[in-house]
Amino acid sequence: MSEKKSIGGRRVIYYLLAAFCLCMSLVSLICQNFDRQETLSKIGSSGKEVTAIQEALKDRGLFTADVTGYYGTQTQAAVRKFQQQKGLSVDGIAGPATLSALGITVGSVPKATDANVNLLARIISAESRGEPYTGQVAVGAVVLNRVQHPSFPDTIAGVIYQKGAFTAVDDGQFWEPVSDSAYNAARDALNGWDPTGGAIYYYNPKKTSNKWIRSRPVITTIGDHLFCS
Repeated sequence: MSEKKSIGGRRVIYYLLAAFCLCMSLVSLICQNFDRQETLSKIGSSGKEVTAIQEALKDRGLFTADVTGYYGTQTQAAVRKFQQQKGLSVDGIAGPATLSALGITVGSVPKATDANVNLLARIISAESRGEPYTGQVAVGAVVLNRVQHPSFPDTIAGVIYQKGAFTAVDDGQFWEPVSDSAYNAARDALNGWDPTGGAIYYYNPKKTSNKWIRSRPVITTIGDHLFCS
């Protein structure tokens, strides 16, 4: 082998190694952003979100303890009173509907860009294939409600790829062809249609025996899915 060919071969190996390192760096960054553990605003939660909840409840005379940023039984009781006053699901958990009623801003609404429509349509198609059109919009709305909720990733991609969040991502259905109706449903959801009333979870009772998801307060039923807070 000539020296020229040898140098060319080493360059190829160098470029391949550089590309590999770059890919690994990107994977690591994605994992750091997406592989977040879910924490809800409930008993045991703490942080700025809880502080905002306590302050808002205190202004309304529903929370009389000190503002500590820790979600204890007194905060839960105050949240339940507020939910009852507002006609919300009384579960003591500060979900999107409760936070919105309290006037707490939790995130920005994603715009209906081509990228967002395409990504949202893919999860809608995979998760709600065979569901009525309203049910497809509802699945998209749940994704967007999670984006706006401080306990979830703050992008559509972050919510969809969060570990264990959607069965369709885990079993590969997410990568199957997308139905035309899913694109329309994604646009409707991104434009503000939320048939779920603020749900951040949903499930098909015929297909799951998970006790935790079955314990979630049901907001509404659309097609085969129950939508929950």
